[in-house]
Amino acid sequence: MEYLTEDVMTSITRLSLIVLLSGLVGIEREMKNHPAGLRTHILVGVGSCLLMLVSLFGFESYLSEHPKLVGYDPSRIPSYVISGIGFLGAGTILVHGGVTVKGLTTAASIWVVAGLGLVVGIGMYFEAILTTVIIISTLFFLNKLENFYKGKAKNEGAFIICMVVQQESGNISEINKRLTKKGVEIIQYNMEEDDSLNSKQMFKYTLHVNCTNADKFSKILESIQNFSYVKKVQVHKK
Repeated sequence: MEYLTEDVMTSITRLSLIVLLSGLVGIEREMKNHPAGLRTHILVGVGSCLLMLVSLFGFESYLSEHPKLVGYDPSRIPSYVISGIGFLGAGTILVHGGVTVKGLTTAASIWVVAGLGLVVGIGMYFEAILTTVIIISTLFFLNKLENFYKGKAKNEGAFIICMVVQQESGNISEINKRLTKKGVEIIQYNMEEDDSLNSKQMFKYTLHVNCTNADKFSKILESIQNFSYVKKVQVHKK
């Protein structure tokens, strides 16, 4: 068939390959229930590859009709892919109360899949496959290693703080600022009403924190307990 030209066959091969490679990265993200999974990564990879193919083959007929045309740069369109994909990656980053940040790895995987699409689109198959192996190995195995050595360090200074706090604007922000300023890492916090409390103007504030210096941590708690709106403080070791 006349439609199955050499350029078309090349495009089919490259688009098929990027579906496979970006899909492998997406499956790993999907398995860990991240917001950007299999479909997102495939779409990003295929889109990047398509734009690279457009730059390589999309203007051949136009260039042949205008032989005197100079200044054509096939890298111009792909150069905007990497900068533009940052907006999509930023959408996967979640900030919880200005304390913890999640989604950075997923944002990075989306960005690198866009790079894979460009590499496959230009025909650098070996580099694309090798990069995919490195990405998958990093996401699967280094994550376990990271959790192992971080877990040991964090468990030594992991605490749960339960407070009864008066309901006033700015109280929680002031407590968080005091803790973070003193070097206490806030992993997670939760605010809830407690029926056992006599006053409706009070609520229960629970924090999961890390602080390896026990003496310093005790002094910080004492300073927080001196706040007039903090009525009760309890600390539990994880």
